[in-house]
Amino acid sequence: MRRTVIVGDIHGCFDELLELLEKVDLRPDDLLVSVGDLVDRGPAPGEVVRLFRERPNSVVVMGNHERKHVRGIFSYAQEITRLQLGDRYAETVHWMRTLPYYFENEHVRVVHAAMLPGIPPADQKEEILCGSTSGQRELTALFPDGHWHDHYTDVKPVVFGHHVTGREPMIRDGRIFGLDTGACHGGNLTALCVPGFTVHSVQAHADHWSVAKRQWQLPVLETKPWHDFTWSELAEAIVRFSPVPDSVPDAAARGWLETVEKWAADLRSSFPALVAAAHRVADGLTTDELRRHPAAQYLFQARNGRLDQAGLARRCSTPRRTIDMAAALGLAVPEPPIGLKGP
Repeated sequence: MRRTVIVGDIHGCFDELLELLEKVDLRPDDLLVSVGDLVDRGPAPGEVVRLFRERPNSVVVMGNHERKHVRGIFSYAQEITRLQLGDRYAETVHWMRTLPYYFENEHVRVVHAAMLPGIPPADQKEEILCGSTSGQRELTALFPDGHWHDHYTDVKPVVFGHHVTGREPMIRDGRIFGLDTGACHGGNLTALCVPGFTVHSVQAHADHWSVAKRQWQLPVLETKPWHDFTWSELAEAIVRFSPVPDSVPDAAARGWLETVEKWAADLRSSFPALVAAAHRVADGLTTDELRRHPAAQYLFQARNGRLDQAGLARRCSTPRRTIDMAAALGLAVPEPPIGLKGP
């Protein structure tokens, strides 16, 4: 008999996925269904995506993590995945746009996060089905004292992921199956085989998300447009990405951030020298030469006695503008750290 094999949130845990499919003895004619969240947090999102794309009889439901990539909503996990996928990233996101928000056959319904009781999947809001932030807010407002599945009364069983249930799946009344058992956090990866409704799990090899956060921190930092951040954005980014000092990779990222912070401080400390240089250059040029100068607007202000440090700081609002101003005035500025994304 052809089975439907439904797998919980994989999150890039490819080795565990292979072990799980071997454990369930997946056959070529079996339908393989993912509840979504193939990517983010784990070590091998590309391999997971490739398996589902290349294997016949496979379906992937849109998860909130796929939706984030489709909509260009980037937190740390999405930034890491973009680096992991490299040249394949844009094409992979294009494929993600084609994913359905639910799957249903004669035996079961599959959604990523939730569905409102009594409403067919085709009439549900995408935000609720995939577990987006707005969908979560709506569910909280509708069910302030419990969960959506506490109110699920439809006869057909529903299978979902999204919320980690612990190492064991959540099974209620033979109709409600929560399969996210936290594989990317060091828990289990779980599958449900239908129509027998048998459950199979394998243990994760590691807390993959903790490893990925440390391993990819410095590469992510090096992709940031530090030259084009405003000074306040730059300071906020340094605070945001400052790591907990518990590992060698974190120590490397922390040292790199400290270097960036010093570089930014040194650039800002050059404002008095830039003002002085502007006055010096302005005094040595004719009016026609001033008009042709790349820093003309600053130089005319200097000649008229209206260029001060505060005014310069408002115009040199980013490292790039400060560096360009210094170059126009022939003034040397501190070199950026190695690996810093430059002009």
